[in-house]
Amino acid sequence: MKIGIIGSMQFTEKMIEVRDQLCKLDHEAFLTDLHDAFIGKSDEEKEKIKIDQKNNLDAIKEFWLAMQGADAVLVLNFDKHGIKNYIGGNTLMEIGFAHVLNQKIFLWNPIPEIPYYKSEIEAVKPIIINGDLDLIK
Repeated sequence: MKIGIIGSMQFTEKMIEVRDQLCKLDHEAFLTDLHDAFIGKSDEEKEKIKIDQKNNLDAIKEFWLAMQGADAVLVLNFDKHGIKNYIGGNTLMEIGFAHVLNQKIFLWNPIPEIPYYKSEIEAVKPIIINGDLDLIK
């Protein structure tokens, strides 16, 4: 299965780790081609890079193009900013892209309790894997 890995770029190193695990399970996993700039950076540095990429490199469109032909997305929704299982605005858009592209949507953790987001995420009927990559089929 071809799977795009999405989530906050604060978790870039974990995204790479999960990508590699998925590949060992015979999936074709990928993340944004812009991820290299985030490796080894502090959260503050990652935030600045993210803003620059969104504004100057059209990062949202870059991943939209990468998603074409994929079978699924895996959302790595870890705790961030004091929010359990955080999903940010950009990731919410990518979930919407996946839904429109008829891709399966997997969540690493349950849907976060974020006002207005929760009902939108529930509507696309994600599959919650609770960190178990063997559930991706």
